[in-house]
This record gives sequence, C-alpha cells and structure tokens, in this order.
Amino acid sequence: MKLAVIPARGGSKRIPRKNVKEFAGKPMIAWSISAAHASGLFDHIVVSTDDQEVAEIARALGAEVPFMRPGALADDHTPTVPVIAHAITWVSQNWGSPNTTCCIYATAPFIRVDDLKLGAKLLLETGADYAFPVTSFPFPIQRAVHLTENGRMQMFSPEHALTRSQDLIEGFHDVGQFYWGRTEAWLSGRTIIGLGATPVIIPRHRAQDIDTPEDWTRAEMMFRLLGEMEHQ
Repeated sequence: MKLAVIPARGGSKRIPRKNVKEFAGKPMIAWSISAAHASGLFDHIVVSTDDQEVAEIARALGAEVPFMRPGALADDHTPTVPVIAHAITWVSQNWGSPNTTCCIYATAPFIRVDDLKLGAKLLLETGADYAFPVTSFPFPIQRAVHLTENGRMQMFSPEHALTRSQDLIEGFHDVGQFYWGRTEAWLSGRTIIGLGATPVIIPRHRAQDIDTPEDWTRAEMMFRLLGEMEHQ
C-alpha cells in the first residue's frame, strides 16, 4: 500500500485559515489533493486535521478524513514526523500497513506529479529512509553574513572569505512540498533531513515559501505566470 498524508491543522497565525484560503481560484489544500490524485500513486489520500471545516473541504475535494487529529498533535510546535506516524498507525490498525507514506504539505501549490513520481522511484531504488525535493541556494552559503549586536556584519564562515565561488560546495535547502518515507522510518521517528535521505532536485523558481501575506501574493503571481508560460 502507498499512503499519502496531508497535514492540515486549522490554526495559522501569520495567514489565518491558510490551508483553506483561496489560492489562484481554489482552496490552498486543493492543489495538494489534486496532485496526489493525478499522480495515480496512492491507495489512500488522507488529510490529518483537527478542524471540521478543513475536513469538510478535504472530503469535498476527494480526500479521506477517517479520523480527527488529537489536539496534542495540532499546536504550533508539533513536528511533522509524529503527525505522519499517528496517521500511519491509524491506517495500519484499520486498513492495513502501508509500505511507504508520502507526507504532502497542504500549502504546496507548486507541487508536480513528475516530482512525486521521481521521489517514489528514488526511495525505492536508493534504499533511503526518505526522499524529498530540494533546490540550490542562489548564492554560496559559505559567504553568508549575520549582524552583530552593534549592527556590523560578520561572516558565518570567515575561513572562506577569499575562496573562489567555483571552489565552494554548492548548498541546497528543503523546499517544503512533500516527503516520501518508509513506514519504519516514520514510526521510529527518524529525522527527515540527514544522511538517510535522498534528494529530488527541482529548479529554484518552483520553490516558494508561503509563510506571510507578502509570500502569498508573490507566490500567486509566480503561480499564474508559470501557468501562462506552460500553456503558450
């Protein structure tokens, strides 16, 4: 069995009702559910939520909401792994144990079916615990600076102040769209980002954080632009 779990709690402080707020004409969560369906990869697409409105919208979009997430797993500080482990445990007890589970974030409108398929393929072929999309930083991370208490600048890695850019190791960051994982990895609480993970590398223009109203506006503009370009 292949399982998709979409975590979508009701609370969101910076963007109220973020998971069901309209994005490019649809509730935000619709884009994740639609991609999961379109991939044809999953036996079940489950939304894990503590919120009745989110549950109703998810069901209307064709996802399953067979349980409500307990409040202890629905606050601002709850990590992803225990939420997915909770869903896997419920599914295992009621429908049978999934071999692999893909956590798909509810706020991932840039998710692509081809990326989901590649992640599933890499997880199987590499024997990794997890597979998820990353993209490269546009500037060498070894040259990053931080501000000191007196407002001056200091390098995080001053030993690379004179190193040529082409001689520095390229840095990547988590895109925050989806995470394929083996059941035993989720249930044992293994950390997603680390030596047990394999990357699905995607271009930078498809990596959009949506954490503030400004992020939301920029992401919608980019989303519409990409849609127009793909249909030309």
